[in-house]
Amino acid sequence: MALDKTGLKNNIEALLTTLKDYDGTGDETQAKAIEKFANDLANAIDTYVKTATVATTVATVVIGTLPAGPVAASGSGSGTGNLS
Repeated sequence: MALDKTGLKNNIEALLTTLKDYDGTGDETQAKAIEKFANDLANAIDTYVKTATVATTVATVVIGTLPAGPVAASGSGSGTGNLS
């Protein structure tokens, strides 16, 4: 699956809107607001990156000797997975 760029953009816009609305009143200090923004942004990026699907192809060649004589073989494989 492709990365969800629109979802990341929407998350960042929501975070910035929340930070923009910070007015310095109430219990939340500026430092707490910045820390919350940084944590929320890190979580949004982490979620975005983990939407990736990784695909790989592997080719192998084996050459060796056994008691019965020389051996040559090849193989291949492919797979997909998600980041975690």
